Amino acid sequence: MTTLKIGDIAPAFFAKDQDGILHTLENYLGKKLVIFFYPKANTPGCTAEACDLRDHFDVFQSKNYAILGVSADSEKAQLNFKNKFSFPFPLLADESREMINAFGVWGLKKFMGKEYDGIHRTTFVIDENGIILDVIKDVKTKQHAIQILK
Repeated sequence: MTTLKIGDIAPAFFAKDQDGILHTLENYLGKKLVIFFYPKANTPGCTAEACDLRDHFDVFQSKNYAILGVSADSEKAQLNFKNKFSFPFPLLADESREMINAFGVWGLKKFMGKEYDGIHRTTFVIDENGIILDVIKDVKTKQHAIQILK
């Protein structure tokens, strides 16, 4: 599970978004960056979380933040999710789980008595120099923007 902590250098990453555009950590140096990892596109909790960030996007922009959503869904699934809810930020399709593993958010989960491997809903706030400012593991999906901007 997540071993990254405040003060660590964020892992370098290379991942494509819903439109096949490659994103890297270097692309975001000079801006604050919110990377939110979510289990699956178009599920209730993931939709609530992403919609809350969408609804506060202007506030994030005014504070020099960029936002990236990441899951192991395909580019097509990410595109459908983005279009359905008009998200103004990219959704990265990390089907190989390289970025997910680099950030340490893949691991054992329990739901209704069953155990399985999956993405733990986690958000990283990274400063302009690539240093982790915050790691949010207890994500409140309907109030996530407030958690980040506190």
